[in-house]
This record gives sequence, C-alpha cells and structure tokens, in this order.
Amino acid sequence: MNHYTFRDNFPDNVVYGPQPQGLNYFTTTRVGGHSQGPWRSWNLGAHCGDEQTKVQQNQTLLQSLLPGPIRWLDQVHGAQVVQYKHHNKEPVAVYTADAAFTRDANCVLAVLTADCLPIVISDAGSSIVAVVHAGWRGLAAGVVSQVAAALQRHSAATQWFAWLGPAIGPQHFEVGHDVYVAFTQDSPQDAQYFKPLGADKWLADLPNLARLRLQRSFAGQVQVHQSGHCTYANDELFYSYRREGITGRMATVAWLG
Repeated sequence: MNHYTFRDNFPDNVVYGPQPQGLNYFTTTRVGGHSQGPWRSWNLGAHCGDEQTKVQQNQTLLQSLLPGPIRWLDQVHGAQVVQYKHHNKEPVAVYTADAAFTRDANCVLAVLTADCLPIVISDAGSSIVAVVHAGWRGLAAGVVSQVAAALQRHSAATQWFAWLGPAIGPQHFEVGHDVYVAFTQDSPQDAQYFKPLGADKWLADLPNLARLRLQRSFAGQVQVHQSGHCTYANDELFYSYRREGITGRMATVAWLG
C-alpha cells in the first residue's frame, strides 16, 4: 500500500489524492466548463436546471480526459450497488444505484455530488475499484457496508485503499435529531462526530462518519485518505447544494489501468 503516485497528466482543475499503482481517480471542480449563472461553469449534472447543451459540452470535456465511456448512475441516496463491465460495443446502461464497482481495466465509474461525500475504494493490488455516492441517508442506510460486501465477494485482499473526496465539512453540516439518531442508535460511539448546537441541532462530521464505516465494513486493513476539501466553504472551486440551492454537480471518476 505504499506505492503511491501523484498523476502529472491530470488537468489543474481537478482534485485527487495519492493513487496506488494501477488506480486512477479524480474529482472535478466547477472551474473550466461552459455553463453560466448558478451552474458556472463545469456543471456535469443534467438534472439541476442547467441548459442541456451546456451540460453535454461539459460531459464531453470530461470524457476527453478518460480512457473509456463514463458509467453514470441514477442516484437516489440509497444503498444499492451495481457492477459494470467493460463492453466497448454495447450501449452503456444507467442503473439506479448509489455505488458501482468494476474489475475491468479502463471501465470508468462516476458519481455526482454537491456536498455529499464521494468515495473511491480499491484493493491493494488495484484489481477492483468502486465509487460511492455517500450522503447522510446513504451512509445511514448502509451503502458502505454493501459496497464492502460486494468487493469482498470478488477479492480476498486484506489491505484496502479509500479516498474521501470533497464534501461538506464538519463546520457547516448542520443536521437535526433524525440524522443524529440514524447514526448513533446502533453505534453510540459515533456521537463523537456530532457537535451539539442546542435545540436538537448538531454539526455532523460526514467524512469521519464514513471513515468509521469503512473501517468496520472490511475484514482487512483500510487506509483512508481524506481530501480535506469542504464544498460549502469554497464557492470558487466547488458546488454546494446547502450553500446555493440551485447549483451544479461535480463528478468523481475512477478506473483501473
């Protein structure tokens, strides 16, 4: 797990972390695209009210950086996991799910976010990779444990790598009693990542709540790396639904090869 590289062929307007040999991933920012207004400028979400021609141009720009067709998901804040395979001659299906994995080289997986947490997971040998859309609902519903179960059905690895991408940070993620209960009723120790604000309000630490679930869900060791970027706090680089309401989406993409 110590053979990390930092890609020198990625553009300046994406965010990424240490990458084990054979694994590639990054998260886009809002910089460098074609959209205008609240979606400026590299909006990749076709469901946010942006002009579809602009979104298509933005998606084409992203596609130009990648070795194969993007496998998008119809995300619903759930825990469904799907497997994609690399079939060059077949249309790419869009599944309703919040996580996907593949064992095939150059099969590009993607999730869209604008405050929710994108997660990239791979085994130490980079023989399998998953991407996860982890908002609080998906995390509480068990999306991480579902992904871990799927990956461990296909890999006997004892060491795993995970990268937590840009998401709303613990200084800005205000939640109510329902969220607090969803995380702590079965895991009281998770209360350490909720800072009380009074009147049944808390500030929740979404990345560390995800980290705990990653470490609980895999039989082996998981090295978790956090991007440290807060989408809410940095409006120049990131879209934030909590901050803006009407806004675009970033994509987190990952592939083997």
